[in-house]
Amino acid sequence: MPISSSTSLSTFAAGSVWRRVCAGLLLAIPLVAPAASLPDATRDEVIERARELTRSHTLMVAIDGETVIDEGFRGHSTDATANIKSLSKTLISALVGAAIDRGIIASADQPVVELLGDRVPSDIDPRVNRITVGNLLSMQAGLERTSGANYGAWVASNDWVRDALERPFVAEPGGRMLYSTGNSHLLSAALTEATGRTTLALARDWLGDPLGIAIPPWTRDPQGIYFGGNEMGLTPRALLRFGELYRQRGRLDGREILSSAWIETSWQPRTRSFFNGNDYAYGWFVTELAGEPVYYGWGYGGQLLYVVPSRAMTVVMTSDPTPPSHGSRYLDDVEALVVELIEATSTNHADSGTQTHDTPQS
Repeated sequence: MPISSSTSLSTFAAGSVWRRVCAGLLLAIPLVAPAASLPDATRDEVIERARELTRSHTLMVAIDGETVIDEGFRGHSTDATANIKSLSKTLISALVGAAIDRGIIASADQPVVELLGDRVPSDIDPRVNRITVGNLLSMQAGLERTSGANYGAWVASNDWVRDALERPFVAEPGGRMLYSTGNSHLLSAALTEATGRTTLALARDWLGDPLGIAIPPWTRDPQGIYFGGNEMGLTPRALLRFGELYRQRGRLDGREILSSAWIETSWQPRTRSFFNGNDYAYGWFVTELAGEPVYYGWGYGGQLLYVVPSRAMTVVMTSDPTPPSHGSRYLDDVEALVVELIEATSTNHADSGTQTHDTPQS
């Protein structure tokens, strides 16, 4: 169940120890090639059920690097750019990991003020100095949210970074989860300040080029910083490539793009979501479906990326990004499809003793 504002985090911390152990054990399992097979009847049923979802635009599924479902609905296609909304936060997390891998950011424990430099107001609450990169990734900064009812005023402000940092504290840094796009935007600003390059340039250099995917420009704030955690545009095929990168622990097509250490770190539960009770890590939600650990990114309206390592499976769903959104109800509908895919492949998941790196192209 979600942690309330009055609940001690010690309960969550104790309960998450086993989940962290399981995540570590899962990542320690050697990569082997299962018998990548999805029964035709299941494939057809999943596609039809996805088509019946009123918001669905596309569905893609890869098993062991082989694309087994590639479908568009209502005139949409998997090679057309989609607004992935808050699924962008999962991409920002990857960029932070790439910066840590390169020594640009010392670690997730580095205070973000050290990276933001002159963008930090001089009269800021001293507690801002305690907010780490990791706190921002896990939505535990403690600052009043810029999302929800506060979103409109925040994006209408003339300085999004200053506005996010000057918000009052409603929890301590490292405390309860307060989902806020302002946190992700502070990370985009930190990446820009630390490298002297735009977040777009970093995304193309560190992710786009090595993955062979296009990353088009997206929204910027009044100071020209690319929106951290919202409004990015990617094709579903590009999302599938990105998901495959994580499934294969940072390597794709024989090349290391992110360290396996960062994959493990970014998938470790840190807190728990108020939205649906799932654990939340560094830009990834963590849950269990059909008895299997599942990691997913989630954007408004139903922009979803699932990675199921035990089934060598990656699932992408894009949906109508316009209001109103059905939130967790729609998420439940999509997860029912993922459960069906997991269950259908359980008898086909056999150790063949070989490794595969054939992955879907975009």
